[in-house]
Order: sequence, then C-alpha cells, then structure tokens
Amino acid sequence: MMDHAPGFAAADDGGTFDPRQAAALLDQSAAQARRAFTPGTPALFAFRAVLVLVVFGGCWLSVRGQHPYAGPTGAVLPVAFALVAVNVGWSAWAIRRAGAGVSGPHQRARLTWISAMGVVLIVAYAFSGPLFHGRAGNPLWGLYQASAPMLVVGLVGAVTASFARDRSAAGAFLLIVVVAVAAGFAGPAGAWLVMGIGLCAVCLVVAADAASRRHRGVVGS
Repeated sequence: MMDHAPGFAAADDGGTFDPRQAAALLDQSAAQARRAFTPGTPALFAFRAVLVLVVFGGCWLSVRGQHPYAGPTGAVLPVAFALVAVNVGWSAWAIRRAGAGVSGPHQRARLTWISAMGVVLIVAYAFSGPLFHGRAGNPLWGLYQASAPMLVVGLVGAVTASFARDRSAAGAFLLIVVVAVAAGFAGPAGAWLVMGIGLCAVCLVVAADAASRRHRGVVGS
C-alpha cells in the first residue's frame, strides 16, 4: 500500500488535489533555496554596510594624498580586522540558523556555495601578493586592491545565484559588479571611495529586501 503526503489525496483513491497546499510546498522549497544562498538578517546586512564604508573609506583616507601611490597604510588594518572578525562570527551564526530545517539538495547547495565563494574571495585577494612582489605599476596595483577581488566575487556570485534561481541574490551580486567596474574609472585612490559608498548602498538595499521578505512572511503566516 502506498503512503501519500499529508493533506493530499491520490487520484485513484477518489480524492482531490489541493492546489493551495501544492503552492505552499513550492513556496517553502523556494524559501529554503533563498535561505541557502543568502543567509543573513537585515541587521547583519546593515552591519556589513557600515563595515565596507568604514574599511574602504578608511583606505581612501589613507591613500588620497599619496604621491606616488603606495597603497593603504597599516593604521586601517586593526579596525578592519576587528570589524571583519565580528562579521565572520555573525555570518557563521546566520549560516547555521539558515541551515536549520534545510536538508537534502538544499543543504548540499548551501555548503557548496559557501565553500566556493570562500575560495573565490581568498584567491582573489591572495593574487595581490604576486602583484606586490612583482612590483606591478601603481595604477594596476591600486585598482586591483580596491576593486578587482569584489568584481570576481560579484561575477561568480551572480552566476551561482542565477543557477539557484534566486533573482534577488543575483541582482545584488550584479550591483557589486557594477560598483567594481565604476571604481575602475576613479583611479587608484578614488577607487576605494567608490567601492566603499557603492558596497554600502548594495548592503543597505539587500537589508531592505531582507526586511521586506521577513515582513511579508510574518503577515502571510
């Protein structure tokens, strides 16, 4: 004897198929996919907005008067490391929370995406080491530091989010790409300022979108 999912009746049993329950299951599956690829709360994204503005803005303040350009000074690093450490801890908590109740393909997709994006980010920034030791020209060195890693992350994120059919996440990553490209026209020093303001705006947009989704979920429950 074949068992059927609760709330559904098989056609051969003379029951009826409830489209509302089917729609609810589809919405739940879509919500799990979104949680897998965009874990985080509105407050976390708002914090990230402050983080990028402070870090990139601090880098801009440290390089804007340099002639020739030499890159951000060490005074920015302690603040950047402290904020990044808070972000990592908060993000880890958000990822664990987003994984609650997610299993099967969604769980594997979440872990694959997190791992892939982490590798991409590390490799993108690590490549600045060979540029520095290879004595790359100041414009190349400056522009790569400020915008190239986020350009790579944005492109990879947009592609993976598109495969996951998460249009909101794909749109956010594409905005990061636009900001990184625009920063490339601002020069080595100006690129830091453009990235700081642009990434801050993107994080605030994502925070507003996350808050809107949460509100709709509460109202619809």
